[in-house]
Amino acid sequence: MEFKRASIQPDGQAAFDVMLNPTQYSVEKGNQIAEIGVPGLSAPILQYVHGNTRTLSGELYFDTYEQRTDVRQYTDKVFNLLAIDPSKHVPPICTVTWGSFSFKGVVDKVSGSYTLFLPNGTPVRAKLNVSFKEYIEVDELVRVNPTQSADHRKSRVVRLGDTLSNIAYEEYGDSGKWRPIAEANGLDDPLVLRPGSLLLIPAIEGGGQLSRA
Repeated sequence: MEFKRASIQPDGQAAFDVMLNPTQYSVEKGNQIAEIGVPGLSAPILQYVHGNTRTLSGELYFDTYEQRTDVRQYTDKVFNLLAIDPSKHVPPICTVTWGSFSFKGVVDKVSGSYTLFLPNGTPVRAKLNVSFKEYIEVDELVRVNPTQSADHRKSRVVRLGDTLSNIAYEEYGDSGKWRPIAEANGLDDPLVLRPGSLLLIPAIEGGGQLSRA
């Protein structure tokens, strides 16, 4: 079987192989969940806010002892992935591949330790801890998770600071469409919302996007 090296390719630049393949890597994905306390309940109400960015992290090893050369010629390639492109004002988007595994993202953090040196102080062995945050184009996110129309009734818990206008914007994509919500909930004073209360969000014709919260 052909030996495959893990490689990193910054956009617009040549790919480079890692010197020694990692012994392991980890991929992490999670959700942001808000806890809404309601007086009288023994536990808070959990509400989905949004998905978090997927991350890739692992350890990279470098050793140039046999060559008697400076190991930083390799580790600097990884540290340089944190550099900001002066024309785009962002770090480069990188594609990490190893066999059939592929991950596209930007370097979030690099930390390194140098553990072996030549008599003149030149480092020849190093370990880098590297983490990437996944990069996904906006149009791809919309394609994978398309927005929905307000074509069915739903409910939501009022959060501190909510107004009918901002709720209408989150649910319908139009802050001016707050009246159907006020009427559906029999609100005498639409300016006063009690945090923790449950609002009915009616379906309206021509509604915009639903909140992902």
